[in-house]
Amino acid sequence: MKTAKTAKVGKAPKAAARETYVSVWDAIADTPEQAANLQARSELMRQIAALVKENGWTQTEAARRCGVTQPRINDLLRGRVSRFSLDALVNIATSIGRKVRLELEAA
Repeated sequence: MKTAKTAKVGKAPKAAARETYVSVWDAIADTPEQAANLQARSELMRQIAALVKENGWTQTEAARRCGVTQPRINDLLRGRVSRFSLDALVNIATSIGRKVRLELEAA
């Protein structure tokens, strides 16, 4: 003879406290320094991608002008931040005739 099993009814677990962040970079980075680096790289990538689009360059044309390969431009246009250092992005911006300026502000 089979008997029906009953589940114990107890208190629902407490909802986890939600954390809030100033930016998405703060949420995914381990340290404020990493967050700042990710944010700077992302902004440079966004601006370079905007220039590529504004000028109507194909990925091949953009790669030639930027001094990198077409797959590298594809990574940039797709926002693959982890594949670029600040150094590399400054070099790319400089190769297309742009000057990179950084500014410090109080945290």
